[in-house]
Amino acid sequence: MTALGVRAMGVTIIDVARSARVSPSTVSRVIADHPRISQTTKDKVRQAMRELGYYPNAIARSLVNQTSNSLGVIRSRITEQAFSNPFFPDVIRGISSVARQHHLSLVLSTNSGTSSEDLECLNMLRQRQVDGVVLLASHRDDQLIPALADEEFPFVLIGRHAGPEAISWVNNDNVAAAREAAELLLQRGFERVACLAGDPDLVVSIDRMQGYVEVLTAHGLEVDEDLIAYSDFSLDGGYQAVKGLLGKGKAFTGLFCVDDLLAVGAIRALQELGVRVGTDVGVIGFNDTVLGACIDPPLTTVRVPIYELGQAAAEILVEQIHATGPIPNHRILPAQLVVRQSC
Repeated sequence: MTALGVRAMGVTIIDVARSARVSPSTVSRVIADHPRISQTTKDKVRQAMRELGYYPNAIARSLVNQTSNSLGVIRSRITEQAFSNPFFPDVIRGISSVARQHHLSLVLSTNSGTSSEDLECLNMLRQRQVDGVVLLASHRDDQLIPALADEEFPFVLIGRHAGPEAISWVNNDNVAAAREAAELLLQRGFERVACLAGDPDLVVSIDRMQGYVEVLTAHGLEVDEDLIAYSDFSLDGGYQAVKGLLGKGKAFTGLFCVDDLLAVGAIRALQELGVRVGTDVGVIGFNDTVLGACIDPPLTTVRVPIYELGQAAAEILVEQIHATGPIPNHRILPAQLVVRQSC
């Protein structure tokens, strides 16, 4: 192997240059797909490479381009159970599908919002370990996003940024989708609605709870803080939240959950107490993960295009990496209410 690729039967970059009648440095620039090299020259060099059986590898291209040929994916450590939640594998599949099309690898990292871990993520970009990053969540007082924006690193957020920086993001309209879900609970006669709100520091929780609050307020119903429970995004989080509400004597007839895992855990807790879900208490979830369709009764939920969010984020990131400067780009993908039997 040469410094620039795989050689067949002793073929070197000098042989390619001689065959194409160009300099070795021109061959290097063609391998890097340098914009100043004419298409005619590129075609001539690539033809010589094919004829000689000389194929540059990914490491070679990265050395020439001073790139890593890798995308970073950063998830919040606040969601410690992230990979038990179907949202994260699905969104990473979407990112990966685009990365494969562009012959890029993925590097997965976690970040809890501490200054040391923010610095670690920044150094990953400064040292060109990755060419850009997709952030899978944003926090109320996120410090990593402004740091990335200040240094003009290519990055895309899946979700909404709570700060003032102009950044690239993809999202669904969580507030509007939450309003539609909460309206359905009221339409079905479940008027005392509790909320399993997930993690209060995550912007997605804030937005979905906002939709719930707006609907209750619009109908002249009290927003009872004692009927709002916070927890991690997990089955046990939903289970314990419902146990806690009922243990405090807080009765409710509807349950708005900001994630399907919370809803499924809540249903288990209700059923253990003999509550008929869909009749005594209406339950609605969010994301439309496979788990919700498999329980009894099947979960009414909001379908979020998770895989497509990952694809869109990766597409924007690749565009940013190849742009001469940061170009904020936004996409909102539609969510859809899926009515089943739990509400």
